[in-house]
Amino acid sequence: MGMLGLFRQNINIAQQSIKGQLLRTILTVIIIAIGITALVGILSSVNALSSTLGNGFSGIGTNTFYIQRYAFNFQSRGSGERPKAHPIITYRQVQEFKEAFDAPASQVGVSFQATSSQEVKSGDRKTKPKVIIAGVDENYAENAGLKLGSGRMFSALDIKNNSQVCVIGSDMKEDLFPGMNALGQTLNIRGNKFDVIGVLKEKGSTFGNNVDLRVLIPIGMARRIYTQPGINYDLSVKVFDENFMANAKDEAMLLMRNIRGLKPVEKDNFGIVQSDQLMAQFLAAKGALNVAAFVISIITIFGSSIALMNIMLVSVTERTREIGVRKALGAKRSTISWQFFIETFLISQYGCFVGILFGMLIGWIVSRIFEIGFEIPWYAISWAMIISILITLVSGVLPAIKAAKLDPIEALRYE
Repeated sequence: MGMLGLFRQNINIAQQSIKGQLLRTILTVIIIAIGITALVGILSSVNALSSTLGNGFSGIGTNTFYIQRYAFNFQSRGSGERPKAHPIITYRQVQEFKEAFDAPASQVGVSFQATSSQEVKSGDRKTKPKVIIAGVDENYAENAGLKLGSGRMFSALDIKNNSQVCVIGSDMKEDLFPGMNALGQTLNIRGNKFDVIGVLKEKGSTFGNNVDLRVLIPIGMARRIYTQPGINYDLSVKVFDENFMANAKDEAMLLMRNIRGLKPVEKDNFGIVQSDQLMAQFLAAKGALNVAAFVISIITIFGSSIALMNIMLVSVTERTREIGVRKALGAKRSTISWQFFIETFLISQYGCFVGILFGMLIGWIVSRIFEIGFEIPWYAISWAMIISILITLVSGVLPAIKAAKLDPIEALRYE
C-alpha cells in the first residue's frame, strides 16, 4: 500500500473515530470556533472600517483644519465626566469669523449640511429621498479637497448673487442623467430649480453616508430653502504654506473664543480638527484592536489546545484495546501516532472552518450596519489557519506519542 493509500486510510479511520465520539468533538469544535470567530470578526471589522475611514480622510487635505461644534475623538474619555453640550455655531458667528480671520496664506470656507434625506427631481426622473444637500461658499470645495469630474466650481459671484446653480456628486449623475451630459441640466430641489455647473469625482461612502449622492448649492440659497431652527455651521481653513499652520490654528482658536464670548477661565465650546490628527487617533485605536485580536488568538490557542489534548488523551485511553489489536496485527508505531495526529488535525480544521465562516459573517454584518464595503479578510483567514495548525501541533503530539508507546500485550489485556 502506497503512502497515499495509507494516508487515505488514516483519514477514514480518523473520521470514524470522530463520529464515534460526536458530542465531545462538537464541543471541542465549538471551543476552537468561538476563539477564531472572535479573531476573524475583529480583524475583518477593523479592516472594513479602516478602508472606509482611509477613503473618508484621503480627500481632506492635511493643510486644512475645521472648526466644528465638537472636537471629534476616537479615544473615550476617562475620568467618567460627561462632555458638556456645546451651543451651535451660528451663521452670524461664521460670517464674523470669515471677515475677521486674517492669518497669512489662508482662506476660510463656510458650509452647513441642510439635510441628508432630500428627494431631488429632474424632469420625470427622481432620486430616492437619500440625497445630502449642503449649502457652501466659494472656498468650501477647495478646502475640503473635492475634485471635479467635469464642469466648474462656484465662483465668488455665484455665492454673492445667490445664483441658482449647483454642483452634484457622481451618483446623482448616474441616477438622474444616465448616459447623458449632466452639465446644463436642471434639478428641482423643494420646488426650486438649479442648473448643474459641475459634477464631482467619485468618492465612495463613509459610515452609511453616500457622499456621492449629494448636491452642493450656494449657502444663501440653502438658507432660503431650509429654514429650520438650530442649523449648525462648519468652518474650514486652508493654509497654503505649512509653516503658517500652527500660527493659523492659534489665531483661529483665539478669534473663535472671542466670537463665542468665552471668558479666559472657560474651556473651548467648539473643536478644531485636522484630518491627520483624526487619522493618527484612528490608527492608534486600530492598533489597540489588532492587539486585542492577537491576545484573543493566543488565548484561543491555549484554551483550544488544552480542550483538544484532553479529548485526544481520553480517546487514547478509551481505545487502548483497539491500538493493541492494530499493533499485534503489525501496525508500526509511526502509523498509530499518525492516525491520532490526523484525528487532532481534522478536529482543529473543522473548528477553524466554522470559526472563519462565523467571523466573516460578523465582519459582513458590521459592514452592512455601517453601509461600508466588505472585503474577504485574507489576512485574518491566514492567521486563523496558522492558529489551527498550532493548536494541532500543541495538542496532537502528546496523545500521538502516548498511543504509539503503548505495549501491545498490556493493551490487549486492557478492558
